[in-house]
Amino acid sequence: MANASVKDYDALLLPGGTVNPDKLRLDEAAVAFVRDFVDSGKPVAAICHGPWALVEAGVVSGRTLTSYASIRTDLRNAGADVVDQEVAIDGNLITSRSPDDLPAFCAAVVETLMRSGQAAGSVASS
Repeated sequence: MANASVKDYDALLLPGGTVNPDKLRLDEAAVAFVRDFVDSGKPVAAICHGPWALVEAGVVSGRTLTSYASIRTDLRNAGADVVDQEVAIDGNLITSRSPDDLPAFCAAVVETLMRSGQAAGSVASS
């Protein structure tokens, strides 16, 4: 992750589950990469527990997000406006609650990439 550069990717996908997002938010280089990606304005998609990395990067304050139910308090405590819906899109952030929402999440990610003209580019997946 330390050698990754935001300029080399068109979008970032933060995975769900509990273990991967938990480990990701403990990696300082990964957190800096997430912060830089969000700041770049390029699409950042996170599902389930993936938004933990967004919290750790300090980029959720004032943003509307959704997530797995058990981390919504973390999002609120970090200043996010949390909604309970399949997908929440706020600027370049796309978030979703759980694997049950994958059809809506995937559709939102593809639509966002198509709109931004980046559908054929590279997507970084942490």
